[in-house]
Amino acid sequence: MQSAHLYPSARNWRENKPQYGHLIGNRWQDSDAAPIPVTAPATGHDFAWLARGGASEIDAAVIAARAALAGDWGRATATERGRLMQDFATLVLANADQLAWIEAHDTGKPISQARADLRAVARYFQFYGEAADKVHGEVIPYLTDYNVSVVREPLGVTAHITPWNYPAQMFGRTIAPALAMGNAAVLKPAEEACLVCLELGQLMVQAGLPAGALNIVTGLGEAAGAALTRHPGINFVSFTGSPEVGRLVQEAAAIHHVPVVLELGGKSPQVVFADADLEAAAAAVCKAIIQNAGQTCSAGSRVLVERSIFGIFTRLLSEHFAAVRVGVPEQDADLGPLISATQQRRVLDFIQDAQRDGLPMIVQTPIPTQLEHGFFVPPTVFGPVPADHRLVCQEVFGPVLAAQVFDSEEEAVALANGTEFGLVAGVWTHDGARQQRMARCIVSGQVFINCYGAGGGVELPFGGTKRSGHGREKGLMALEELSTTKTIVNYYG
Repeated sequence: MQSAHLYPSARNWRENKPQYGHLIGNRWQDSDAAPIPVTAPATGHDFAWLARGGASEIDAAVIAARAALAGDWGRATATERGRLMQDFATLVLANADQLAWIEAHDTGKPISQARADLRAVARYFQFYGEAADKVHGEVIPYLTDYNVSVVREPLGVTAHITPWNYPAQMFGRTIAPALAMGNAAVLKPAEEACLVCLELGQLMVQAGLPAGALNIVTGLGEAAGAALTRHPGINFVSFTGSPEVGRLVQEAAAIHHVPVVLELGGKSPQVVFADADLEAAAAAVCKAIIQNAGQTCSAGSRVLVERSIFGIFTRLLSEHFAAVRVGVPEQDADLGPLISATQQRRVLDFIQDAQRDGLPMIVQTPIPTQLEHGFFVPPTVFGPVPADHRLVCQEVFGPVLAAQVFDSEEEAVALANGTEFGLVAGVWTHDGARQQRMARCIVSGQVFINCYGAGGGVELPFGGTKRSGHGREKGLMALEELSTTKTIVNYYG
């Protein structure tokens, strides 16, 4: 089957349903298999098509990446790579409005969040573009008549499997450091929402990226994703998704002894002590669970509240939830729909189970009746919730918050660490000594004190412990994950 247009302009979207192809070796290519429909979460209507790739397309992408490493891309200096990435960031900002429109309709998120995501993409490429020629080696003092140096080199072909909740941001987060270090990348984005990744791929070609340095293959995880993780021609895998799929990815990569960075979600607690600024904490706790409709790995999906202020704090929290505006992307509300009908049913099942189990519902924001055709879920807070309830132990990935009660600092630590996850945590207290004790005792990749999320800073290393995964993205540590060292020993005596 041949597509009418493998790389359409968003300006034509209102007239037809465009079909996207794969980006392999800087050329758009189609697949023979039936395309995948793209559904708008806010309306439930299909509005575009994705090419359905599999093992043959993945193989072609890896071959193209290998050719890039042996050709112009492999010969490019770090400074040249950095300049190209800066040029790409400029193109992203110049096209941000159109890209944000695509991102918002593909994911259902408010348009202002989509715009922020595109600014974040540009920031990733600016940050890592500036860092590309500042990754230095070292000289090791050794025996007399020896010169020993350690140089840092690219891994080779890096594989990236990204999720549907932040397609644009994840493109920047994983592809920018890979290219900065001189790797050639193969990206398999989530089929539920990835149109902006393909648009960004086109802009990378426009910026002058050599053929094969970045390749994008769309398709289902069990076909294209599985083929990528077990391909013998890759040298690294980055995966963001569920712990269950993360285990399969790691097992497939282990066949060829390929290193893996896994970010597998969380059940992140925010701990609120009686001496905290309760109004600021309530506002931050609300925002941390409704952002992107709760579809965020680092969502603050648990709030642990000191018993003496539980009533006061939950009243403040209820006021913030009652003020949440729900709407479609164009309305630029506070909360949009979930990504799919499947995800909507899953989150509603959590709410219904909590109600059947008799958990007290503190607040629930109603969904306007005119939005009934979209995949919306009412923001909901339950509490107190027992520590062994699935609402506390399992990742909901929706706007559902579990409130728990504690009586002492020791109990707060035990509750915070009481799940299999360890991605992000928040601590709200003005006691400086307690801040440090809590930050050190909570088992988590990031801990925020009297704030949460810190704007998703590109500079901040990000990753989990326990079932939340391993390895680090973002910050300068990402450059270490996406490169390797070589020790050169020179005897000159």
